[in-house]
This record gives sequence, C-alpha cells and structure tokens, in this order.
Amino acid sequence: MSTPPAASAAPSPLPRPLALALMCALATLFAANHVAARVAFDDGVGLLLAILLRSGVAAVALAALVLVQRKSWRLPQGSGRWQLAVGLLVALQSLCLYSAVARIPVVVALLLMNTLPIQLALLSWALGGPRPTARAALIMGVILLGLVVVLDVPAWLGDPEAMGPDWLAGVVFGLAAASAFSCALWITEHRLGAVGSTLRSLLTMLTVLIAMLIAGGLGMVPGGMALPQSLPGWTGLLLLALLYAVAFSTLFITVPRLDMARNAPAMNMEPVAALVLGYVVLGQALSPVQLVGGGIVLAGILALGLSKRA
Repeated sequence: MSTPPAASAAPSPLPRPLALALMCALATLFAANHVAARVAFDDGVGLLLAILLRSGVAAVALAALVLVQRKSWRLPQGSGRWQLAVGLLVALQSLCLYSAVARIPVVVALLLMNTLPIQLALLSWALGGPRPTARAALIMGVILLGLVVVLDVPAWLGDPEAMGPDWLAGVVFGLAAASAFSCALWITEHRLGAVGSTLRSLLTMLTVLIAMLIAGGLGMVPGGMALPQSLPGWTGLLLLALLYAVAFSTLFITVPRLDMARNAPAMNMEPVAALVLGYVVLGQALSPVQLVGGGIVLAGILALGLSKRA
C-alpha cells in the first residue's frame, strides 16, 4: 500500500551555484539601494521621507505576497508585543543606517553594519546563550582590527577635524544600526519563531511606517520630509524604494530554497558592491590602507559565517 504524498512538502533547494548567484545579486541590489539613498540625501531629500517611501513600497509588496500565499494574518498568543518591539527596532535601525550613509562613505557605513555577527553573538551570550568559541573570538578580534584600519583610526585620533565634522556621528550611527538590528534578530529567533516569515516581515514594515509617521507628526526628525531639489534626487529617492522592495521581497520569496545555513555568507557581497558602486556613482574611494582593512573585515565575516555551528 503506497503512502500518500505529504500535504505540504518542503521546497527543494536551488542548485548551489544558482543560489549563490542569486544571493550575490540581492546583496548588490541592497548596496545599490544605499548608494541611491546617498544620491537622494546629497540632493536635499529628508531622512523621514526616504524611510517612509522605502517602507511603504516594501509593505505593499509584502502584503501582496501574504495575499498570494494565502497566509493567516493571526499572530500566536503572546507574540504581539515582541512583534511590535521588532518593528520599532527595525525603524531605529533604518534611521541610524540612513543617517550613517548620509554622513560617511556608503561602504564604511555598511562595514560598520556588518559588525552585526559580533554584536549578535555577544548579545546572545549575555542573554544566556552559548559563549563564543575561541576560534570565533579570534575571528571577531580580526574583524575589529580590520575596522580600525578601514576607519583610519590613527589618522582620526591625530587630526579629528581632517575627517570632517560628521565622521564621528556617522560611525556612531553605523554601529547603532547594527546594535538595533542585533536585538531585532535575537527577539525574532527566540520570541517569534511561531510567526511566519512573510507575515512577520509585513508587520515589521507596517510598524516602521507607522512609527515614522508618528515621528514626523511630532517633529522628531527636523527637515525629514524635505523633497529633492533636482532630477538626480528624485531618481535616487525612487530607486532606493524600488531596489529595497525588490530585493527584500525576492529574498523572502526564495529564502526557503536558498539553504541559508550554507550560503548566507554570500550576502557579504554587499559592502564589496557598495565599494564599486560608490566609486562609479558617487566618486567615493577608499585609500589603499582602508581597502586592506575592508578586505580584512570581509574575510573575517566570511570566516565567521562559514564556521561550523552546533
């Protein structure tokens, strides 16, 4: 007697070369989103407007995805407050990351954001999770050393004014963005495991949208709704929203077939793409020493992502 097929079989993973190529393409789209944001900010676009447009377009795309997939809109009991916390943390992360992009080179902002694995590992340990292994601790130290080089800390300490008035604020915002997102990821993993990924992402984007509208109404982001002054600004504003929505939605549609446990380090293509796009579009270039530091950071992040975990 034959066994009937499972009602909902897990989707088969994509061939690894295809999965890696897709993830590199998505990382490039995310990098292009940040470069487009810098173009918009340089043309006078308000930070609040950029986040509202990006979140709104992404929310529409995710809502369509939930409807097409006929997902339930109900949250498991007791998860509402945690879902709200994740949305507010992602709103804070968006504010901080775009604030960093507006002040320092895009690739530097993204390298600071990529301290996420270190911050998440330390947060998990502090909240009762496993202590990082000696190998992981060594890799984290190498990543921090690379950041010291890419941020050109010795030159900064020697002549802070030469780095520009917004350099320190940009670095703080970049690290704060990684901290906020680390907290959001910890809550997602430990408190929202029963919530479907698509619904969770949609509710997160809606929370970001509502939080930004409230912040704008209370005047908490001065000049946040400023419009672009020219065509490049309008182009950057529209592209940052479209690129983010396409990348974000595609990632969540395909994530069940991407074998993230093996392939996630491919997303670290984002700072590399940002370096190339920042040079081509914005004329931003790092010194040879900073390039070496960026390479150290990326190598460390890849080593951390490829480490075998229990």
